[in-house]
Amino acid sequence: MNKAELINVLTEKCTVTKKQAECMIDSFIETTISTLKAGGEISLAGFGVFSAKKRAGRVGVNPQNPSQKIQIPAVTVPKFKAGKTLKDALKK
Repeated sequence: MNKAELINVLTEKCTVTKKQAECMIDSFIETTISTLKAGGEISLAGFGVFSAKKRAGRVGVNPQNPSQKIQIPAVTVPKFKAGKTLKDALKK
């Protein structure tokens, strides 16, 4: 399902206009990004938790020249931990 299909589903289920549904999705995305950038997390009961995790820097290997070592810098990556309701729904 892509964004346009999700907008159509929200339009039908929530009886809102397509413009309102698109605004809701865009607002959720913007809020999630800004919260994770600030070091916070978003917890949706039953669905899961969005958080940001720091990945330490490490030494890697250049795939084009395996004998050459390269330094991979530390980065912050998004993380999602599924909630119990979501896990149980997928098990069935």
